[in-house]
Amino acid sequence: GVLHVSATFDSDSNKVVIAYMDNGNLGYGTAVVGTVSGTAISFGTAVLFESGETIYISAIFDSNSNKVVIAYADDDNSGYGTAIVGTVSGTSISFGTAVVYESAEVTYASATFDSNLNKVVIAYRDNGNSDYGTAVVGTVSGTSISFGTAVVFESASTRNTSATFDSNLNKVVIA
Repeated sequence: GVLHVSATFDSDSNKVVIAYMDNGNLGYGTAVVGTVSGTAISFGTAVLFESGETIYISAIFDSNSNKVVIAYADDDNSGYGTAIVGTVSGTSISFGTAVVYESAEVTYASATFDSNLNKVVIAYRDNGNSDYGTAVVGTVSGTSISFGTAVVFESASTRNTSATFDSNLNKVVIA
């Protein structure tokens, strides 16, 4: 079976990308490209983005760079907060090198794309800092992503974080 499923729409290639933890393959982080036709969807071949147990997956589309960004916790690396950039081509997706955004265990990560400033924002629970609600800003360049300094948004234990972007007021909202 699959767990930690997250889907996003690539408006450049008009494809859906679904990222998930593949329990049938050691819990590895996996992504697949879907093509919608009428009321049906067909899929390309699944591609690994992390050869290790991958949890708290959140996939988003960066419409500035036309890249998919997948944020996740890398359980084979102490649960560190990690992100990777994917490029859709046809019915497949290829990935750059994974980048750690939080060198501590991360849970309940949720990513969104700020289309005003062309930035990725990842909100998460920082288990390495009293489980505080924390957010970090990422910038996609080519097939990689770089991060600024993480900021605490809730100095208390947080769970089930969800981030979205309000394109009317150009604000990130974290629930």
